[in-house]
Amino acid sequence: MGGRAVILLGEGEPAAAKRRLLERAGAEIVGEEASAALAIVAIEEDAEALAAITRLKARGVLVNAVDRPKHCDFTLPAIVDRSPVIVAIGTGGASAGLAAALRQRLETLLPATLGPLTERLSAMRAAIRLAFPTLDDRRRALGAAFAEGGALDPLRAAPEAVNVWLERPDAAAARRVTIRLRSSDPDDLTLGEGRALALADRIYHRADMPAAILDRARADAVRIVADAAPDNGDAGVTVWMEWA
Repeated sequence: MGGRAVILLGEGEPAAAKRRLLERAGAEIVGEEASAALAIVAIEEDAEALAAITRLKARGVLVNAVDRPKHCDFTLPAIVDRSPVIVAIGTGGASAGLAAALRQRLETLLPATLGPLTERLSAMRAAIRLAFPTLDDRRRALGAAFAEGGALDPLRAAPEAVNVWLERPDAAAARRVTIRLRSSDPDDLTLGEGRALALADRIYHRADMPAAILDRARADAVRIVADAAPDNGDAGVTVWMEWA
């Protein structure tokens, strides 16, 4: 919204909260009669709010109506800002309180170093390409580095970790992982199993594997229906899935 005019109507804390959000986004806050494509109506009294919404929509203005999701043309997500990393949490207007609660949890989870780490990765892009010339090598190496406890674990690593990692470039070696499912519920996967699926280059599985489990894998991972574990040693991560 940087530099864009946004109409804001209302008094009290709901309007003040929206004003803070708009100011943080760099919007130009204007009154109802001004020319703008977007408006936020934070009026608590129903009749007054609905009248304002009607007037604005008659002008073709897109409206966000606080606590009135049925009248919203757009919603504003809760934002976790670790620039250039931005996490937006929306519920489609169903519950702004839930979005805010999730934002508060993520604020404590995502460290202040995440932004500088991302900027360092961007600055070192050419060096990363040099260390890992092929796309597959880069994806595997970065996937392993970003994993929990890895050299570039985004929840722990400082920006300087990128340089240290590049001093010892080591493309991810061929690795095979066996996952023995205990149920068809993807939430029963262990952290290690979920991480293996997220990094897998190819997945061998029996025909009766639940789609909900397979959906936890990378979208571009090769999926191969098989009756037994493979005996090849292809590069990257190969996962064999069977029932326990």
